[in-house]
Amino acid sequence: MRCEKMAAPPPPPPPGGSAGACMGLRRRCQRLLYWVPVLFISSILCWSYYAYVTQLCLLTMTNIGEKVVCLVAYHIFFMLFVWSYWKTIFTLPMNPSKEFHLSYSDKESLEREPRGESQQEVLRRAAKDLPIYTRTMSGAIRYCDRCHLVKPDRCHHCSVCDKCILKMDHHCPWVNNCVGFSNYKFFLLFLAYSLLYCLFIAATDLQYFIKFWTNGLPDTQAKFHIMFLFFAAAMFSVSLSSLFGYHCWLVSKNKSTLEVFRAPIFRHRTDKNGFSLGFSKNLRQVFGDEKKYWLVPVFSSLGDGCSFPTCLVNQDPEQASTPGALNSTSKNENHLFPAKPLRDSQSHLLTDTPSWSETSGKAEKGKVGMSNPALTMENET
Repeated sequence: MRCEKMAAPPPPPPPGGSAGACMGLRRRCQRLLYWVPVLFISSILCWSYYAYVTQLCLLTMTNIGEKVVCLVAYHIFFMLFVWSYWKTIFTLPMNPSKEFHLSYSDKESLEREPRGESQQEVLRRAAKDLPIYTRTMSGAIRYCDRCHLVKPDRCHHCSVCDKCILKMDHHCPWVNNCVGFSNYKFFLLFLAYSLLYCLFIAATDLQYFIKFWTNGLPDTQAKFHIMFLFFAAAMFSVSLSSLFGYHCWLVSKNKSTLEVFRAPIFRHRTDKNGFSLGFSKNLRQVFGDEKKYWLVPVFSSLGDGCSFPTCLVNQDPEQASTPGALNSTSKNENHLFPAKPLRDSQSHLLTDTPSWSETSGKAEKGKVGMSNPALTMENET
């Protein structure tokens, strides 16, 4: 009898196939859930527009002049609120540029070396030409093992976005985005214009709220909208005023929310005011040099998000210093100086100090930064 050769059975599916599909489905569901707070704010905003414009202005107000003034002012606040909120949500967080990513050879060396001083030696070699001032609590180079990069100053890894975010402040669920270098100005304007929006509604709605409350006006469909509109505007005004005041304080001190809870650690010591250059310069770092752009939701922040002027008191022995810096320390040990050349985009903040004005310009010529941080965004792989 002739035996026929049996066909080989098909290979079994990979063991992790179903688990991987479940993980992918769970991530997609999580992404959808992250948009729930944004949809909630958007629905409140849409209802407030209908309640104020239709029920209050068009149907309740009888004075034509008051009606026109309220409608014009309301739409200005509404437009600025929506514009800044939109920019905060849809401005992509900036990630560290390619120079902070480890090369293939450095990655291999880091994987081969045991944890400890040998790994730190690899990271020190990779970071020797980078404008990095801060360290970990143990004094080591800040490194992200998920993104495989040396972390720039004020950069942190967001567990929600799973990326390293430049000058990360916090991950805000109300905008479903990380608030960092690329959109911090937009976030501040969003808080400011939302506060003004709520205060304007509460102020112009107050007299009609009192009239309905005291039965001074007949019961109509507008009664519910006008009374609830005042309660909502007053409630949001209280919460927004405290949050906006807190972030104004952060800007004045040149701090982020993360740096308040954990002060930046420099090579010489921990310094909670290490990045503060004074109120005026701190304000310019966020809003830029041109005041005409300060109140408009367009990107005008100074720098590239990877390097920041600091107020270092002691020189970092691992950083290459400029001759001007050495001369300044020989004259006065407590004189402030930059330990490494800064980027062109922010070095002019330090030109008010005479000892920096000549040395910083020469040292920066060899540094290449991002010319437009609003357009240059690296995606993590």
